[in-house]
Amino acid sequence: MSEHPTPDSILQTGLAFWPSKVLLSAVEMEIFTDLAKGPQSLESIQGRIGLHPRSSRDFLDTLVALGFLLRANGEYSNTPATDLFLDKHKASYIGGILQMANQRLYVHWIHLTEGLRTGLPQNEVRGGGAPVFETLYADPARLKAFLAAMTGISRGGNLAIAAKFPWSRYKTYLDAGTAQGDLAVQIALANPHLSGIGFDLPEVGPIFEEYVEKNGLTNRVKFEGGSFLDQPLPKADVITMGHILHDWDLDIKRMLIRKAYEAIPEGGAFIVYECIIDDDRSKNAFGLMMSLNMLIETPGGFDYTGADCQGWMKEAGFRETRVEHLVGPDSMVIGIR
Repeated sequence: MSEHPTPDSILQTGLAFWPSKVLLSAVEMEIFTDLAKGPQSLESIQGRIGLHPRSSRDFLDTLVALGFLLRANGEYSNTPATDLFLDKHKASYIGGILQMANQRLYVHWIHLTEGLRTGLPQNEVRGGGAPVFETLYADPARLKAFLAAMTGISRGGNLAIAAKFPWSRYKTYLDAGTAQGDLAVQIALANPHLSGIGFDLPEVGPIFEEYVEKNGLTNRVKFEGGSFLDQPLPKADVITMGHILHDWDLDIKRMLIRKAYEAIPEGGAFIVYECIIDDDRSKNAFGLMMSLNMLIETPGGFDYTGADCQGWMKEAGFRETRVEHLVGPDSMVIGIR
């Protein structure tokens, strides 16, 4: 006899902004970075972070109940995961994407219903502001924060690509739309025989080069400035595009895939990776919601299935294609010329 339905999942999802905002506020106030120094009492955290006594215990205990903090002997401390990923002084920090979610996406998603009815972006342009990329690239501080956010959301996939793809068959690679350069860096760190190029708009150059230098790779990983919309891609044995294609409409997606095909040699590879939606469009909820985020953020961007991307690659001339899961919601689609 089947169980009666309950409203639990409906209520949990409908009120999911509660735990989300608790975590985002904790990241904003750098609680996990502060606790990386060691366990602290409630009173110590109140003073160091600037929490009001009325709600500080509820706030910290909520973080305990959600699994983001530990509490023992009256002191709070990070979990292994929050210590690794949310201490901004560690190279493994992924809080950049959460900071961007807190500062931008949280506000813009309020207008999702309007976006669904109009098909129009609901970010800064909604109030008459400039397009998001134009605004970001005009402000060095905001650009650096945005590129760090891209590293945060991409780190797991970057490490998986660096380890899983058969790089031993190739000598050079190009990361198109490289952002801060974490994919280019992780590939080089895991594969000492390779030399790579990060390709992005010229404004990204200093941020990329600083990140590469910090990882000790200036001899093998270089930056080249340019626009993949307006010019051919530099040539390489392997071209990667991480979290790039979903920003654009179908015509531009096809154009970028064609440019990648033209820039690699016979036997060369093109790796597209992001939150690839499962072909049945029923399991990768994160990928589907990322596509809704493209509605919020862009005029024509959308996420897509592995079958979709393989079809576009074959249209461009790639003779072999395959989809491989990376981590979490991320997969890569590989095309071999």
